[in-house]
Amino acid sequence: MLSWLKRRLPQDLRRWLEKTRRGSMQVIDELGLWGGLLFEVRRRLGSRGATYSLNPRHAKHPLSFRMGSSDLDVFRQIFIRLEYGPLRDLQDVRLVIDCGANVGFSSAFFLSHFPSCRVLAIEPDPGNFAMLQRNLRAYGERAEAVRAGVWSHNVPLRSSRDPYRDGREWSLQVVPCEADQEPDFQGLSIPSLLASSGFDRISLLKIDIEGAEVVVFREKTDWLDRVDAIAIELHDDSRFGMATEVFHAAIRGHGFETTQNGGLTICRRKAES
Repeated sequence: MLSWLKRRLPQDLRRWLEKTRRGSMQVIDELGLWGGLLFEVRRRLGSRGATYSLNPRHAKHPLSFRMGSSDLDVFRQIFIRLEYGPLRDLQDVRLVIDCGANVGFSSAFFLSHFPSCRVLAIEPDPGNFAMLQRNLRAYGERAEAVRAGVWSHNVPLRSSRDPYRDGREWSLQVVPCEADQEPDFQGLSIPSLLASSGFDRISLLKIDIEGAEVVVFREKTDWLDRVDAIAIELHDDSRFGMATEVFHAAIRGHGFETTQNGGLTICRRKAES
């Protein structure tokens, strides 16, 4: 069967298949030989706009993605490179707030690894949000998807018409509405999200909001004392300014220790001596 399939694949995919048989690619660790091959075939040959599903080892339920979008890039980050892997040893995770949830891959990762947690997943883009709802449906009442942006305070927002980075689905920005503009969605603050959750603390706050973290952490941040861990992607090249400087200034004095995992900054509460 394998020889038959190889003869019918493009030359570069045949070379890729030979490499995977020697276990040289991370995708095989996550999806297995046939799952990894299917991943590559769909990525390269699938029709743009078509929706497929994969069931990675680190997610309890199958996940859908859109061909020709940034979805597979996000999938690689979360399920093959295991960007959030260092967080798997967190204890007693009860509430995860996923700011910039995209299509729900990070939320599914957290829901699968922390079986007692509830996830509040925030995503403003309508296309991403539809996929987010689809991917979280199997988790039932443990997951809630909210179509909104994350901001320093509750305020009407709209999607930016100016492209950021590659302009694809994973790099969409939000901006405040002008006086004469209709909002696309509501902007919500971290304290308001926590208040709506019914919990008194955030076990894990995940933030990937394409530079708007500058606005979130530039304002009053006394709510940080009710957060146990943070995983944030900091963007220093956005319209909002230098996120790294603003973020580290904001968390100073709140009892966090920070580490890096690729482009992710991870903050944990210091152990009490």
